[in-house]
Amino acid sequence: MVGSTRDDLIELSQYSWQRLWDRMAGLTDEEYFWEPVADFSTLAWRLSHIADFLREERNGPWLGRPVPEVPARGGDPSSVAQALAALQVSYDAWREVLDGTTEQSLAAPIGEPAGPYGTASRRSFVLHVLDELIHHGAEAALLRDLYRASRGGVR
Repeated sequence: MVGSTRDDLIELSQYSWQRLWDRMAGLTDEEYFWEPVADFSTLAWRLSHIADFLREERNGPWLGRPVPEVPARGGDPSSVAQALAALQVSYDAWREVLDGTTEQSLAAPIGEPAGPYGTASRRSFVLHVLDELIHHGAEAALLRDLYRASRGGVR
């Protein structure tokens, strides 16, 4: 049986999330803050960015849902443990919003809360968030590979 677009989006979200989460297993603080070349962003920046866009206040209203209640982020995490905890809270907030959508609501325009993007479908906004999760997750995985290679290790 063919699933709905909503089901497909939820499945892609979960798959992309799990792939990132699995790739971050065993991450160390040294690796988290490692900068491969001067002025090139770190895993710390990427994971913070992912946590930020998954928990953005606009996510709920742009998808016709309330803003989930999540604890305020008290600045950038100072350790891997804090970063991964923030990442999990943020993904849970994203899934709360996404899980509350319907096939019909995803087909609707975002509307006034999105300003100039208001005529775009809510589905297109979900795809935007998932694109961010996928490509920044891939960058994070690549940085882990580069870190290991720079230390003479292999994955």
